[in-house]
Amino acid sequence: MTHKEKTEQFLHQHYHCSQALFGAFAKDFGLDLKTAFRISTCFGGGMRQGGTCGCITASLLVLGMAFGFYDSQDKEQEVYGNQKTEEFIKRFAQGMDGVVCCRDILGRDISKPEEMALVRKEGLILKKCPRALNLSIDILEDMLADYLKNIKETSIELKDIPENEMHRVLRGISKRNYFQRNVSELLYTSAERIAFIQFDIQKFKIVNDLYGEKFGDEVLDFIERQLEKCCNERQFFINLRSDVFMVVTEYKNERELQAFIRELDSQTRLFKSVKLQMSFGVYTVEDREMELRQMEDRAAMARKAAKKNILRNILFYREQFKESLYNRKFIEENMQAAISERQFCIYLQPKYSITKNEIIGAEALVRWLHPERGMIFPDQFIPVIEENGFIKRLDYYIWEEACRFIKRCEAAGINNCPVSVNVSRIHLRDNECIGILSDMIKEYSIPKKLLELEITETADDQQISMKALQLKEEGFTLLMDDFGSGYSSLNILLETPFDVIKLDRKFMINMMLSGKGRLILEQVITMADKLQLGVLAEGVETKEQVELLQNIGCDQVQGYYYAKPMPEDEFYNLLLNTGEEQAGN
Repeated sequence: MTHKEKTEQFLHQHYHCSQALFGAFAKDFGLDLKTAFRISTCFGGGMRQGGTCGCITASLLVLGMAFGFYDSQDKEQEVYGNQKTEEFIKRFAQGMDGVVCCRDILGRDISKPEEMALVRKEGLILKKCPRALNLSIDILEDMLADYLKNIKETSIELKDIPENEMHRVLRGISKRNYFQRNVSELLYTSAERIAFIQFDIQKFKIVNDLYGEKFGDEVLDFIERQLEKCCNERQFFINLRSDVFMVVTEYKNERELQAFIRELDSQTRLFKSVKLQMSFGVYTVEDREMELRQMEDRAAMARKAAKKNILRNILFYREQFKESLYNRKFIEENMQAAISERQFCIYLQPKYSITKNEIIGAEALVRWLHPERGMIFPDQFIPVIEENGFIKRLDYYIWEEACRFIKRCEAAGINNCPVSVNVSRIHLRDNECIGILSDMIKEYSIPKKLLELEITETADDQQISMKALQLKEEGFTLLMDDFGSGYSSLNILLETPFDVIKLDRKFMINMMLSGKGRLILEQVITMADKLQLGVLAEGVETKEQVELLQNIGCDQVQGYYYAKPMPEDEFYNLLLNTGEEQAGN
């Protein structure tokens, strides 16, 4: 049945024009007729005063369902909705020869009871209103068809869509406004529990790098198709951005919800023989009056926590996750001042030779000494500033602090203590990196060999390897940090001219736990010796570890057994005292 046929039927059932029109479009937006008739009740008869025609007010309700905004901050959608309102009224007035009021269409002032009685007696509603109703439907169908065309980038028109398919089409469009409207309706009408499920692909960048962006796009299309299969008419999904998806669903109990998430996981796990690993964050709604964006934020916090959890890829929101949001806000608001006010400082952790039992260098580690919060450790702020790009500026700052310390040591006659600094992936893709490091070396007049550069093992990239080669040619000493923590250690060794590999601390743990761990470590050290690479073990915390390392030929170590990271002045005094002791001997 068409919209016009429905409208005619409702008129003959003695519903007024506003109810008839809005009722005709109710199913398109998932509304039951009872609700539609109640919503439009007060707009009949020009709001009972013979004013603006009920066809107009009902049509604006339909347009609000299609183009309205839920989020009060979505000003763009608000403006768009207003434009659609103006367009409809203009087209309606043109089609009705400028007549837009109920009293003018009927020829009676229906605000007066006697006039309204004459309207009913003469059957004017069935005689006069169909023109306005049919015109309104024509305009609405055209405007909605155009909207769907813009969204789906096709030539479809609503009149060509089967009635039983209309709701599916509207629901399935991955556009924010539709998603918000459908979810808002679900929150308002559902008697079941509601959950927000946000998920993404772990290491999606690696997928793009290995197989190409076209393949990455195919992966995203595949996930959308799988979501269409998994989700029913009361489950809504949207691709928020890149590889981040959101699903909102009803559920009866946690067992049912867990089963649904596991189904999503299994259906999106494999694409063209490539295994995909998803991270799921879940927020189960407690307060339905909460802003939609807040619900999404909680699901996002759980998802980000799941990405960091090596044991579980599905995590439910907990209130403590909110602290991470507040922490991020604090960091982003204070990081600029922290640089300008020199709140960031370097802590130095000594590196030792086991056989000589002496300091052979140090690693510069960043700390944030906030005037109010006190010490803020890197694991709290580094992930945030890596995401927002501030890491570049912080690294420049730390590099200069390290150069300044080396110069200080040289002035005191300490010339044999190189300081290593971390060089992030973002720098190795930056053409300025080499120039900035070289300029710092010149400014402080220090040997390049005293400023060592640590590159993480996970920075496996041809461009990065080329940049590392350039740094090597410039005379810098290169260390591979966290060897064994990623997926491509050996590949990087082939591509990048490292001088030293720093064994990830998990080697220390595995070595003490099993004979296999020790065997692997022995082979790594043998390989490094044949490749003429130095080896330094991180995370050394016990005497037993020191003895085992010495027995298998690893002499350079770093860890709490020898010293924790310490403030610059403390390490400087340690070097001075060590030098005096050696001179005395």
